[in-house]
Amino acid sequence: MKTCETCHNEYDKCFEVSIGGTNHTFDSFACAIHALAPRCAQCKVTMIGHGIEARGQYFCCAHCARMAGVSEVKDRGQEISAAL
Repeated sequence: MKTCETCHNEYDKCFEVSIGGTNHTFDSFACAIHALAPRCAQCKVTMIGHGIEARGQYFCCAHCARMAGVSEVKDRGQEISAAL
């Protein structure tokens, strides 16, 4: 049995994730997310979905990026008419 590197649970269904040339072993997606997901540079929330990368940092949203001084980001793109 392998051991989860986050919670140290020994489990026969552990899986491995290879990222950046390093292998990691986890017993659940929750443990993998806790260990590997990026954190917002402003509010520190774990980013599971898409975020914003600006000036070499990751942010969970445009608001947090703006709070960190990145002014060229928006929460929404230009609206496109549904009649197209």
